[in-house]
Amino acid sequence: MKIKKPELIITAAREKQYPKEGVPEIALAGRSNVGKSSLINTLVNRKNLARTSGKPGKTQTINFYNIDDKFRFVDLPGYGYAKVSLKEREKWGEMIETYLTKRKSLVEVILLLDIRHKPGEHDAVMYNWIKSFGYNGIVIATKCDKLSKNKRQKQISVIQRELEIENKNLIIPFSATKKINKDKVLDLVDEIIEINK
Repeated sequence: MKIKKPELIITAAREKQYPKEGVPEIALAGRSNVGKSSLINTLVNRKNLARTSGKPGKTQTINFYNIDDKFRFVDLPGYGYAKVSLKEREKWGEMIETYLTKRKSLVEVILLLDIRHKPGEHDAVMYNWIKSFGYNGIVIATKCDKLSKNKRQKQISVIQRELEIENKNLIIPFSATKKINKDKVLDLVDEIIEINK
């Protein structure tokens, strides 16, 4: 898959701001600072289409990206950032839940995890939610360039065990910096879109 024309359509805080249904949407979920924006930028070959932030908890909206008029990436607000007030966190939780439960165009939810850390409680809740709604349970383990190949494999086993993932192939180590497995992720996205045409 070669992406030619990616664009940010809208940053939505409320359901009525979502773009019209109809185009398949792949949502990206994960903790604050896990690298969702970096993943999008790497896949679409743009440096700043999705804005990355040094401050975790910055994305407070659902960001819709149109990819060649074929499908959309949907960047969900990062969860689990402690320095944000409880009220703010609850608001994001509602925002994510509204999108995930009501959106007819949603065809897949991919969970991003930092490969260097054991999945936390929020990650487990999110993963169980993804599985309970019948999605595949694909995990992209980001920042894998920071570990040796040997350590990567160990961490993948930790993720598999902690989240009780049956098929290890559903866990893809990824690096935005070194473009590790960029093509593998693009092929996977292609497959998802083909199935849901």
